Amino acid sequence: MFDHLSSRLAPIFDRLKKRAVLVEKDVNEALIEIRRALLEADVALEVVQSFIDRIRHKAIGHEIIKSVTPVQQVIKLVHDELVHLLGEDAGGINLEAESPIAVMLVGLQGSGKTTTAAKLGLRLSTQDKQKILLASLDVYRPAAQEQLRVLGCEAGIETLPIVEGQLPAQIAMRAMQAAKLSGVDVVILDTAGRVHIDEPLMVEMSSVKALVNPHEILLVADALTGQDAVNIARGFDSCLGLTGVVLTRLDGDGRGGAALSMRAVTGRPIKYAGVGEKLDCLDLFRPGRVADQILGMGDIIGLVEKASQAFDAGTSEQLARKMEKGNFDLTDLSGQLEQMTKMGGIAGMLGMLPGIGKIKDQLLSSRMDDQSIKRQIAIISSMTPLERRKPDVLKASRKKRIAAGAGVRVEDVNKLLKMYYQAVDMMKAFGKGKRGKKKGTTSGLFGGGLPQIPPGLSGLSGSGGGLTDFFRSLKKKD
Repeated sequence: MFDHLSSRLAPIFDRLKKRAVLVEKDVNEALIEIRRALLEADVALEVVQSFIDRIRHKAIGHEIIKSVTPVQQVIKLVHDELVHLLGEDAGGINLEAESPIAVMLVGLQGSGKTTTAAKLGLRLSTQDKQKILLASLDVYRPAAQEQLRVLGCEAGIETLPIVEGQLPAQIAMRAMQAAKLSGVDVVILDTAGRVHIDEPLMVEMSSVKALVNPHEILLVADALTGQDAVNIARGFDSCLGLTGVVLTRLDGDGRGGAALSMRAVTGRPIKYAGVGEKLDCLDLFRPGRVADQILGMGDIIGLVEKASQAFDAGTSEQLARKMEKGNFDLTDLSGQLEQMTKMGGIAGMLGMLPGIGKIKDQLLSSRMDDQSIKRQIAIISSMTPLERRKPDVLKASRKKRIAAGAGVRVEDVNKLLKMYYQAVDMMKAFGKGKRGKKKGTTSGLFGGGLPQIPPGLSGLSGSGGGLTDFFRSLKKKD
């Protein structure tokens, strides 16, 4: 998320840090580069110009140049303006209304409305404890209603029964009536889309709005849309009066221009962000945290939240006790690796750590990636229960069978076992109160060849109990 923008802004601030005192020329040169970086990130020109003008007004001739720490003041100004641009008032759906609440999802075809409907329903159901009803108003796209039904079943959420021949407005009214009868709290209406904004689409959306008087009208927009995001947002807002925006595929957007433009041109908050393909990959959009990530400050709070969701407290405590006694087996290791994948994998976790942006690509290019984690899990999954409990029984013939079953080489199995034994030795040493350093556990887990890892990051490797200890410490701080 915003990787391109982050990589462009980092060297600008690095150059400023080398100056003991900033003069007006320094600030102007930095603003020119920031402007170029924003434009390259597909932020709308009018948004960029307004952003730069506000920073220049606050910086030139005022507190920045006179500040004792001018660079920190410049960074703070940019951070504050990013938060302002993204919207300080961002938040989820306001559920303080009479049930059933209607939430209408609108947007162009292919923006991810149907998947977002299921994701939003799952989030409101599990985190806000709301009873949800999903209803598809898309009578044009083949199997659109069936798609929502299947996603609803996968999420464990009720969907409105499909009745052939009904118009979108009739389906919307039937959904609201069914919700009232069955005590539903929130009805999510998945509307039809077009490849572009046209009059028939807007007439249809307006008729649905007039009938159900939705509590929320959310524009679902693809973060990869780029400059077109501005026109799309304006078109829907002028015709329907949006209450918020949901950005999809934000995990695949290296630029982030749509996010920075949407809020500015509509004045409507970005409420949610789709950050993955799975149904639980829908996060609240938090402007402050996004600004932190853009400027390389990480998102430790977000990391703690993901850890809290992925790690079961009882299981973690039980695992910690096993580690202290050196009873950590390969099944436990596999569990730790699977928990890492639930948290967004290596790339997702690295992106949330402060100051990691400059070496993130270096780490990922050194075979420290999600595929390596999956290979490790596959190797362990190919073992019998006995082999996982007692790896000492693994001789040449067993290793060949395991490698064939996991689709890897015997060398990969040996690397996993080497890392495992090093981890066990380290845990035994820790249990005896010996804090000596052990080398090779991180490289063993991810296939070797890692660059030097900053202090505090090596605990994320999953070896030697570091992952569990790291997140347990984060939870205590939270």
